[in-house]
Amino acid sequence: MSTTKQEPLTGSSAESSQDSSMLTVVIAFGANLLIAIAKSVAAFLTGSASMLAEAAHSWADTGNEVLLLVAERKGDRGRDTKHPLGYGRESYVWSMIAAFGLFTAGAVVSIMHGVQALVAPEPATDYTINYIILAIAFVLEGVSFTQAFLQSRKSARALDRELLSHVMKTSNPTLRAVFFEDSAALLGLLIAAAGIGLHQLTGSPVPDAIGSILVGLLLGVVAVVLIDRNRRFLVGQAVTPGLRSRVLSRLLQLDEIERITYLHLEFVGPSRVFLVAAVDMTGDDAEHDLAVRLRAVERALEKDEFVEEAVLTLATADEPSLS
Repeated sequence: MSTTKQEPLTGSSAESSQDSSMLTVVIAFGANLLIAIAKSVAAFLTGSASMLAEAAHSWADTGNEVLLLVAERKGDRGRDTKHPLGYGRESYVWSMIAAFGLFTAGAVVSIMHGVQALVAPEPATDYTINYIILAIAFVLEGVSFTQAFLQSRKSARALDRELLSHVMKTSNPTLRAVFFEDSAALLGLLIAAAGIGLHQLTGSPVPDAIGSILVGLLLGVVAVVLIDRNRRFLVGQAVTPGLRSRVLSRLLQLDEIERITYLHLEFVGPSRVFLVAAVDMTGDDAEHDLAVRLRAVERALEKDEFVEEAVLTLATADEPSLS
């Protein structure tokens, strides 16, 4: 094979490495655990509905990080006879379970408590504690979000995408989950602070209760987005047109391939694809020699970290070439 093909098939470090994803999840887990404990203590001491909603949010996020760590471990196993395309889709299964947890333990609990606080309000006591805890939580969430942001920006630049577009399209479910959960956490803290502040200014518990409901709705939206994205990858998500064109271009750089008439690329895990192509090989070898060369190209392609399995067939003369 040509020496240029020793580079990644995508021509760049297209998706974030697992080590970076693991670090992002570990940082998020540590931050959320500390925040969840602090918010729970503050909610118990002050009786704030918004703070209780934030505590439920942080406990849901903490549990989600554990599930995301499981997703990273499960999805990283290589293929075997029982799973010829590897275990990559396990990442999407566990990430979807985490998203359901965010919806039930975070969104539903927050909304229910907010409604309960509207029906039977309880007076809040020490507002200072709430403000201190929210400020600490904002700093810790900011650290976690910064890690997810930097990782997302790096991989987005490698694929020449806008940041938010990349987070939505990336095959890395843990990166997407941490990015959106941390974004929601920062926005939720601002909502909680506003609710508590209006409670203090007006003396009415209604803004605090509404803050709890708004936090719940925010978590619900994030959970639905994450569930939908994982569903798409589980049922078979094709690569983006830009990535497909990049792969096609680099395949055509192979010395052994003259033209390509068919190319199928489907994600089977984070940064892993199943590649099927119909190709014309260079030269005019006998059938046996041609089969040997075809298999050699397949094995070479599978050495690329981006390719889980490659299947090549011979194109017919009447098939139009892809360009």
